[in-house]
Amino acid sequence: MKIHDVIALSHVKEDLIEGKEFYDSNEEGVGSYFFDSIVSDIESLKIHAGIHSKHYGLHRMLSKRFPFAIYYNINGSTAIVVAVLDLRRNPDWIRKRLKKRFY
Repeated sequence: MKIHDVIALSHVKEDLIEGKEFYDSNEEGVGSYFFDSIVSDIESLKIHAGIHSKHYGLHRMLSKRFPFAIYYNINGSTAIVVAVLDLRRNPDWIRKRLKKRFY
């Protein structure tokens, strides 16, 4: 599948800020590393979009360095990132968060 664009919905920025603040509260500087790592994972969707299994109706790519998942959908040649969520959260919380944004 050929992906030309990767677009992140506005909620994704909130997810990234929330994750960055969490990791910075534990140790200074880790939040920036988290942010950069997740952005790199998102950018890799240009190459890997569509190969990931679906969860809650969306493709789910696991972050390479943190226990987070990147949920996305494909529309034509565009990967649309819907959420970046902490996998340590209750699955019901994840499902509800995705339902608000996607359905």
